[in-house]
Amino acid sequence: MTFDVTIPVLNEETTLDQQVRKLHRFLSEQFPDEHQWRIVIADNGSTDNTRHIAAALTDEFPEIQLVAVPEKGVGLALKTSWGQSKADIVGYMDLDLATDLRHFPQAYHALATEGFDLVYGTRLHSKSRVIGRTLKREITSRVFNLLLKLYLGTRFSDGMCGFKWLKREHLPALMEGGAVSNGWFFSTELLSVAEWKGLKMCELPVIWTDDTSSSRVNIPRLAKQYIAAMRVLKRRKPKG
Repeated sequence: MTFDVTIPVLNEETTLDQQVRKLHRFLSEQFPDEHQWRIVIADNGSTDNTRHIAAALTDEFPEIQLVAVPEKGVGLALKTSWGQSKADIVGYMDLDLATDLRHFPQAYHALATEGFDLVYGTRLHSKSRVIGRTLKREITSRVFNLLLKLYLGTRFSDGMCGFKWLKREHLPALMEGGAVSNGWFFSTELLSVAEWKGLKMCELPVIWTDDTSSSRVNIPRLAKQYIAAMRVLKRRKPKG
């Protein structure tokens, strides 16, 4: 099965080249057929040299593509990239590659050979290992996921982990069912709607190395956005 790996970026000139090359080397070793996969850099309107660096990478590697996203927003970046994709599997990783790359083949085989429809990484499983995470971020993550369970009645353990993959054929139904946010909440909407629709979901415990030095997340503002998004999504939850 073919797959596209989308990496949403915004003003990442200092790390883009290094991280994308690292991912490219890994995928080249694990999946030698260069026609099987692509890395898609989804640029969210960067104002530094990010787009120029991405363009240089696409010139050097035919397996890398640049997609220009008209407005900011991780959800919009994923919807734009995946909407243009012709791959069997679509998914995304954060540029910091916080999820250990050894989990990539596991996610691929879960979809390609084990019959799953969607795979999501979790940092909250007993078998997961989280490195370098502050207590503040750990508590925030656990509280957020508890709110999801209480308010939306979801069962998945980690809605915020930046490591999710699905068979592209399910994307239209997931978006129609409520996965519509242009922001960070889009990936959580995917899991919620997939669960409501009864898709076969694989929970993948991961090794996660937190990169707090480069984090731009404003937790209070993000919490307000998430709570508002949860209210909207709940109205779309099927009755019963």
